[in-house]
Amino acid sequence: MKKVFVTRQLPDSVMAKLYDQFEVDMWPYEKKPVTREVLLEKAREVDGLITMLTEKIDDEVFEQAKNLKIIANLAVGYDNIDLEAAKKHNVTITNTPDVLTDTTADLTFALLLATARRIPESMTYIKNDQWKTWSPLLLAGSDVHHKTIGIVGMGNIGEVVAKRATGFDMEILYYNRSRKVEAEEALNATYVSFDKLIKQSDFVVCMTPLTNETKGMFNEEIFKQMKSSAIFINSSRGGVVDEEALYKALDSGTIKAAGLDVFDNEPIRHDHPLLELDNVVALPHIGSASVETRLNMMELAIENVEKVLRGKEPVTPVK
Repeated sequence: MKKVFVTRQLPDSVMAKLYDQFEVDMWPYEKKPVTREVLLEKAREVDGLITMLTEKIDDEVFEQAKNLKIIANLAVGYDNIDLEAAKKHNVTITNTPDVLTDTTADLTFALLLATARRIPESMTYIKNDQWKTWSPLLLAGSDVHHKTIGIVGMGNIGEVVAKRATGFDMEILYYNRSRKVEAEEALNATYVSFDKLIKQSDFVVCMTPLTNETKGMFNEEIFKQMKSSAIFINSSRGGVVDEEALYKALDSGTIKAAGLDVFDNEPIRHDHPLLELDNVVALPHIGSASVETRLNMMELAIENVEKVLRGKEPVTPVK
């Protein structure tokens, strides 16, 4: 019987399909990542792995995993996996796109609204018993309606974020590796250069994947080109941002605020420099974290494993 190892505890309700067909072992913790030692030990024994973004799947893993046929990553991203090493060892890699698109777009726009209207700061204001009276500019934030949103990375999630923006009568700019003519027509979006988007947008929303080309693309020079009233939102990958440069831009007033669901090294701690700033809204990488969506992601990962270990084509292979 083929063997599968799951690197985080998942509900029995979604695991039942695997239990019926394969010998399944699972790391017994939901909130604690599998140790490197255990990952390597289990990889030597199994035909399939279901992994999280917290696992670094590199050549060392592939070298020891002689029977491995598939790694199903429980995420739309897969920058935690060495694709070249996977190809060399003839291991199929899958991810979980599409099922999390709307949920992540919802969170992205919620982050934009919360940052613009200073909602977490306002909650803290009340909890600290600072609300003594009304005043004309008390915790006054930024309007969202009729403003310009610039989306960097117009993939599926970026398009759905743009769709959310139409409800606020926003002007939509986007920058992408290729034009999305259908999206332009459906959403009245305008394709512009990266430089033009950075300079004209009131809200710069980063939705680009982390690649060698995008790593650190939001740097000191880029933040200086933004409007001083601009708000930066990132719910893609933390590595696309130079966090020291972002801190300086926010602290000096070069840009107005930032809403962040992702960070370069996760999880961050309470003493992270960006958390010192009142004009930062920080979330713990919860873009796809609705119960419905996370269960759908698990089911898709399991289906990919099932198909590959049965000699069939996976549903969502990483190209």
